[in-house]
Amino acid sequence: MERRKFVKDTLISSTGLMILPSLLRGFSLPPVSAVIDAKGKGKQFTPFWSHCVGAGRANEGLRASWLEQLQTVQKHCGFGYLRFHGLFHDDMFVYHEDNGRPVYNWQYIDDLFDRMLDIGVRPFVELGFMPYSLASDETAKQFWWKANVSPPKDYDKWANLVRAFVKHCISRYGSEEVRCWYFEVWNEPDLYGFWHGTKSQYFELYKVSANAIKAIDEKLRVGGPATSNFVPDDRFIGETVNKKNQKTLTVKNINTLKWHGVWIEQFLKYCHKEQLPVDFVSTHPYPTDWALDPMTGKGGGRVREVNATFKDLSWLKRTVERSAYPHAEIHCTEWSTSPSSRDKNHDELPAASFIIKANLDSIGLVNSLSYWTFTDVFEEKGAGNSIFHGGFGLINYQGIVKPAFHAYRMLHALGSEILQKEEGLIITRDPALERITALIYNYPKEMTEVVGGNFQEGKSRNVSLRLDNLNPGSSFVVETMDDDHGYGLKAWVQMGKPEPPDREQARQLKNAAWATRKEIITATMEGRLNWQSDVNPWSCILLKQV
Repeated sequence: MERRKFVKDTLISSTGLMILPSLLRGFSLPPVSAVIDAKGKGKQFTPFWSHCVGAGRANEGLRASWLEQLQTVQKHCGFGYLRFHGLFHDDMFVYHEDNGRPVYNWQYIDDLFDRMLDIGVRPFVELGFMPYSLASDETAKQFWWKANVSPPKDYDKWANLVRAFVKHCISRYGSEEVRCWYFEVWNEPDLYGFWHGTKSQYFELYKVSANAIKAIDEKLRVGGPATSNFVPDDRFIGETVNKKNQKTLTVKNINTLKWHGVWIEQFLKYCHKEQLPVDFVSTHPYPTDWALDPMTGKGGGRVREVNATFKDLSWLKRTVERSAYPHAEIHCTEWSTSPSSRDKNHDELPAASFIIKANLDSIGLVNSLSYWTFTDVFEEKGAGNSIFHGGFGLINYQGIVKPAFHAYRMLHALGSEILQKEEGLIITRDPALERITALIYNYPKEMTEVVGGNFQEGKSRNVSLRLDNLNPGSSFVVETMDDDHGYGLKAWVQMGKPEPPDREQARQLKNAAWATRKEIITATMEGRLNWQSDVNPWSCILLKQV
């Protein structure tokens, strides 16, 4: 996913941070005071945030640094699946024709999948892009690596490619393993940049792909339509996008509009009519709108309110439940603060509290909300000019973890039972280990403003917790990530922004990025723990029983 970066109607900090214009000015969140029985009744939930994460393209996965970083995020964030573009791109050497006869070569895919599975990460397979030998338009190119985004010149040959690929995966890894995978048809076909065809042509691609997969094994999972972020208008109602139907360029406050998913309802109706399988519905609910003015071609990139993800996922869940496929899983196979790989927010501290808030608010709505991406070893727009260039990754190219990485690491530390949840706080329990974990964050209620190139960071929030009925003398680690702890970008700025850092500087930056503040606190012999703190804006705090 790569789209143009705009700043109109977007707040920018002195460091280039895009602030989500989420909140009403002048209203602080009230203090939090919670009293919890550690052995009280909890509510089971599924930690969907660790189900899947994204990466750029398949060929990047053959690099040592990419694999090392994948191992890091799997170990600390628990991601179980990985999705990426370009599995069938020519740099994976999957397909060519010899006098019109298809020739398949799986060696590069085998190498990638073997290494992923050894790390403990399964493929969330995106079927795309088009091998040039099978492309209907060789000029339909995307990214510097020239992904072909045209429909196939022969849908039967495409179906045969899918069929041969799936059969090979089953032969290599076994039916039981491959039944655990997901097969998603294409990427963002509603956008001309990713599909030089019509809606009907994509639906046909889904039809032949799904039928080819299910003919091999009915228990294999297939889905789509993998469309782009939500819209509040009818620009995608026709066969191709109609820019004249865009509303977001004509209103002052885009949050007054009603947003909906792209192609979702039409896709589900088509599949029902054609009696096609839909094991999961997928889309990419970035909380943004990147509409282009059809008259001038200028961008109106605008950021929605902080609750946009919750609203979008609520709409998505209702829509699927009301469809002919009410039991289909829901996978948001790309999501982040914005769909730009040059957005400084991805490197900054506030991204972490946004990630935590959006995910906790969305518990129970989807099966995955896949962060795009785990690494800055990512080349849709080429290499970044700076080691911190606003890349999508949870980890930068040099292996320096970002605040967003810590957000997912802290989310992964939560137990599977909720004891209490409210704005800025969740307290959970691991029923197997009977351990308590709390996660506190401060996404400030105040509207941030640009003032002389700086922004107001909002107000701190007082949080006090009391945990009763603990084992006597239980110990907790209190881990804080804030402006002074676990913030690699700030450490780099303080170092003088070396471009690139030498080996010793890189080592120091890696250490600084991991250096969250930790302290040990202990329950009384009566089994009570009291903790209180003024939580600074954008700070994230994990209390974990050990």
